[in-house]
Amino acid sequence: WRDREGAPYSTLVPSDEVTINYRHGLPVITLTLPTRSERCQFTLKPVVTTVGAFLQDVQREDKGIERVEVFATDGSKVSDATLVEVLLMNDFKLVINNTAYSVSPPVKDKLSSEHATEMEDIKSLVHRLFVALHLEDHQVRKERELLQKLDHLKEELLPLEQMKARIMDSAEVKTSRLLWVGLALMSTQGGALAWLTWWVYSWDIMEPVTYFITYGSAMAFYAYFVLTKQDYIYPDAKDRQFLHYFYRKSKTQHFNVERYNKLKEDLAEAEESLRRLRQPLHLRLPIQEINDKD
Repeated sequence: WRDREGAPYSTLVPSDEVTINYRHGLPVITLTLPTRSERCQFTLKPVVTTVGAFLQDVQREDKGIERVEVFATDGSKVSDATLVEVLLMNDFKLVINNTAYSVSPPVKDKLSSEHATEMEDIKSLVHRLFVALHLEDHQVRKERELLQKLDHLKEELLPLEQMKARIMDSAEVKTSRLLWVGLALMSTQGGALAWLTWWVYSWDIMEPVTYFITYGSAMAFYAYFVLTKQDYIYPDAKDRQFLHYFYRKSKTQHFNVERYNKLKEDLAEAEESLRRLRQPLHLRLPIQEINDKD
């Protein structure tokens, strides 16, 4: 048996040095601590205890242990996040410093279906009791984290909001100015056609002119549709021109529109999370039931 670097362990101890027994339905691992050379028992909760927590308990019990790991029989390391319940399903190797212990968990007697159902009901009841007892502390802690996140996002958004307001005011002024210029040009054109019709020429001469002016306007509107894929509707055209001025001004003012939008999305998400979290605080409901009540 070799470690992760491929070097053989100095000692490979038989399986009887590390034993596993079940007491009151809980596994009890008994092993010899290397520093004091005394047997020590560790009672585990297989449903909630992880391999990492068990290894930390071993190191905490004997300060002389510098390395403690668990490997599967094929030599692959068992993750610290693995539940003890999963670990005890197969044989494994427990490595303490340079000593590898072969461990063979005993086979538990299969429970009857009725007893198994009772055990599942008990587990579910214990889980609900745990949630009921610790839910409020968890929600208060989560609420505090969300409030801190909201304060941080608002601090980042404040200068961007001020810059955005200035840019929007400038874009609004330019857009309104363009609309008034358009109205002035249309009034000038109407006045010129009226003057040419009644004072310079007759309607017989001006009628073809007005026809081609109308046809040219239709061509201009059609060209707008070809370029923008939108109908020439005055409110939409105004909004389009406003955005044009806004983005051009943002570029000159070094206003990061993408970063602003990302912060606004994060702020909305945090506010929504806080709202959903506070709702069960008032109704005294578990967090997982929020979706059902929304």
